Amino acid sequence: MTPTHSTVEASRVLVLNSGSSSVKYQLLDMRDRARLATGLVERIGEETSRLVHTPSAGAARERTGRIADHEQALKAAAEELAADGLGLDSPGLAAIGHRVVHGGLRFSEPTVVTDEVLEEIERLVPVAPLHNPANITGIRTARALRPDLPQVAVFDTAFHTTMPEHAARYAIDVETADAHRIRRYGFHGTSHAYVSRRAAELLGRPVADVNVIVLHLGNGASASAVAGGRCVETSMGLTPLEGLVMGTRSGDIDPAVTFHLRRVAGMSADEIDDLLNKRSGLVGLCGDNDMREIRRRVEEGDERATLAFDIYVHRLKKYIGAYSAVLGRVDAVVFTAGVGENSAPVREAAIAGLEVFGLAVDPDRNAVRSGEPRLISPDGARVAVAVVPTDEELEIAGQTFALVHN
Repeated sequence: MTPTHSTVEASRVLVLNSGSSSVKYQLLDMRDRARLATGLVERIGEETSRLVHTPSAGAARERTGRIADHEQALKAAAEELAADGLGLDSPGLAAIGHRVVHGGLRFSEPTVVTDEVLEEIERLVPVAPLHNPANITGIRTARALRPDLPQVAVFDTAFHTTMPEHAARYAIDVETADAHRIRRYGFHGTSHAYVSRRAAELLGRPVADVNVIVLHLGNGASASAVAGGRCVETSMGLTPLEGLVMGTRSGDIDPAVTFHLRRVAGMSADEIDDLLNKRSGLVGLCGDNDMREIRRRVEEGDERATLAFDIYVHRLKKYIGAYSAVLGRVDAVVFTAGVGENSAPVREAAIAGLEVFGLAVDPDRNAVRSGEPRLISPDGARVAVAVVPTDEELEIAGQTFALVHN
């Protein structure tokens, strides 16, 4: 029999990020924000499925062999947690927090999942066909395993719902846009929320007094302009395709390119979708989407890699300049995520030449590798340049825990 949920004892949150063929998970204790365990189940549905589970104290454990579906994946993860005394039947578990990519306009806050909420997330599948179905599967599986436990959806789009209409609307026929939910939603919201708040802490100022440009640079990449803790502009749009140059996505492109490819190249809608989402960006430009490899090739004089890097940086500069204009006053430009946190050459190149905006990078500070938030601008710089490691799982856990304990 499943133990009764106890809000008095419960301080742990299990965070689930369900992809189409993977499940990432973390168990956190919100009393001290400690990670008790992390794990990844990948290649779900294949004969080569793999689970890697890492408890906070002890070595990682690995399972291999076919894991047929998300239900089996979550059950396998639960078994690993139980082996550490952290099972899903633990009375210490307060809730399960789920990353959900698209929440549309309805979900601007973390939300306890009900049948009605799940139906609305399903209605949003047409605008997030690669992500929401997997998120829904994870929620349904977790609800089946612990039907008595609060399941909380935390939406990637929620942080961006504060954008004013003049930033969120596309300049197309209003009736058509409204009928098909066409507008700019933005993504990576949990990262932008966490990083902008941590940046204010780094500056020693209240969130409400700080204007920040956040550059979330990973394989997926997005920028946001955050004024006093509220997003006023972001680079991704209806889907995560718009905006910055990414690992495999084109980012901004003339919409007429799609018509041209249809008419002249005879490509179908699905083929164009595949081109722009999976065969463009850095990989389309030079065959690599790993910035470390691209930088190695640049240093060896590779022309295609150099061009790809220059296009990537040029787009970053355009957004920094544009968002400086949107905000009017910028207190910090903040780099985060895999590339933003680890690539000193990207940070240096993106800021170079922007001295007119009060921006500069100190080469020695920029070269330091650290897992801590840090300033990389010179002393006395008018605008701070910072590196703030993101922690989307902690943000999801924090939002989940705050909701179920209100």
